[in-house]
Amino acid sequence: MDEFAAETKVEWREWGSAAFERAADSGKPVLLSLTVPWSAECRAMDRGTFGEPRIAANINDGFVPVRVDADRNPRVRERYTMGGFPSTVFLTPEGEVITGATFLGPDGFRGILDSVRQSWDAKGATAGSIPRQLQDEAPPAGELRARIEEHMIEQLLGSFDEEFGGWGSDVKFPLPRTIEFALVRARDQATRTLEAVQTHLFDTYEGGFFRYAAGRDWSNPRREKLTDENAALVRAFARGYRYTGNGAYRNAAEKTVEYLTTDCWTDEAFAGSQAGDDDYYRLSPSDRESADAPYVDETVFADRNGLAIDALLWLFAYTDDERTKRYAVRARDYVTETLVEGGEVAHYDGEDSDTGLLLDQAQLLSGLTTSWQVLGEGGPAETIADWTIEHRQQDSGAFRDGPDSGAGLCGRSLHPLDATVELADALVDLAALTGEDRYREVAVEAVESFAGAAERMGVEVAGYAGVVARLRDPQTLVVGTDAGTDLHRAALRLADHETTVVPDSEGDGVARRYEGETVTAEATTPAELETALTGDD
Repeated sequence: MDEFAAETKVEWREWGSAAFERAADSGKPVLLSLTVPWSAECRAMDRGTFGEPRIAANINDGFVPVRVDADRNPRVRERYTMGGFPSTVFLTPEGEVITGATFLGPDGFRGILDSVRQSWDAKGATAGSIPRQLQDEAPPAGELRARIEEHMIEQLLGSFDEEFGGWGSDVKFPLPRTIEFALVRARDQATRTLEAVQTHLFDTYEGGFFRYAAGRDWSNPRREKLTDENAALVRAFARGYRYTGNGAYRNAAEKTVEYLTTDCWTDEAFAGSQAGDDDYYRLSPSDRESADAPYVDETVFADRNGLAIDALLWLFAYTDDERTKRYAVRARDYVTETLVEGGEVAHYDGEDSDTGLLLDQAQLLSGLTTSWQVLGEGGPAETIADWTIEHRQQDSGAFRDGPDSGAGLCGRSLHPLDATVELADALVDLAALTGEDRYREVAVEAVESFAGAAERMGVEVAGYAGVVARLRDPQTLVVGTDAGTDLHRAALRLADHETTVVPDSEGDGVARRYEGETVTAEATTPAELETALTGDD
């Protein structure tokens, strides 16, 4: 149970089969409250709605109330979220959805309680339904055609906000993966978006990026800071620096690393998130020094640390910042020693933690393949990949998000696109690093399992088109030296970010770029490599 639940007067139960059995025995629906520790709205609803005595009494008498920390329970989150937090979801004893909503004040909550009671009294368990994404056994498959990348470029061009930067005409999210896709295909869009994100979402006093802006012009930022989103932006700004040489991008990345390694550092690895607190951020910098900083959830999550390891090591590769490298290595070693057993990754270090979740497996694998490229140290990368393939890939080639068991609808298959993209990207790198093409074949199968829906994808999943391009036109830069040599370091800085860099300690001292099986460039010195890769004399 999360520590903030004490602010309510609701008699919350833990998520699990016992709660659903209680609902079935008592003939009552389940009231599921999905919260996260970084959301101000979750705290406000606890105080103003669930803390209202009459509402709490109605919930305790007429429902089986269940509280879930969505950050700690990704499978519950992905099956039941209403699109934001808090999410209040009414369920049948079988776990099917009757209705739900995000934030509700007392009046709105009373209305939905009455509506659910009427529906339950009239229909009983038949009032529930299974969300659409859980109804199909597999996503629509297809071929990895050039059209997929072309379609995504069209989406970039069609949805870019020429006036304010970024994509879309309403709420503005940073979309770091989309920025990276655009850096090699629509660079002006990418750099204009980086500049907008840096101007409007960067905390200039304490570092780190806020989550998103409520206004099209990047106004009214939501001030929560999540480690995974900050890590993704570190990598996007590092990539921006690699392509443009713009020192402002490097500065933003480095200051965000400073934030992550101070405010969000647990002495062992990276914490999960920091809450938003508008009152705190209205204070002057001097007044902040005497005020309590917003709450930090110090849970060390495998997926978020995997992203942070990946991002910090790429920043190190582009800048030689040794401090950045040290923190990445410390987090990598802690997470692999604490959360990995036999290739199965725990979401966090706790008795109730899920294990073997696709996003944890994929994002930690991504951090380890980057460690291999940058430092020549891959840790248990192959073991994690092999476990994931054995236990999460289905006959269709698609990957499910976790085990096929659990309370409510958690036993139903869910095939997450974002996690599949992360896994496929890491497998492309692992295939090049190990020389084992079977990893690439699995990546192809996983990405093909979504290809039938590619024409319906928008810019928020541009990473899918990026991994399709990598699979259709694989590029590898093999450096025949140990990691850390001048030639290897030059390769990391000069290679396109969609190219895998492979340090080969048993090599002949020559760097060779492969496009498929064909050598298209080679060099023995950094200067020769720059000429070979860029065509500059």
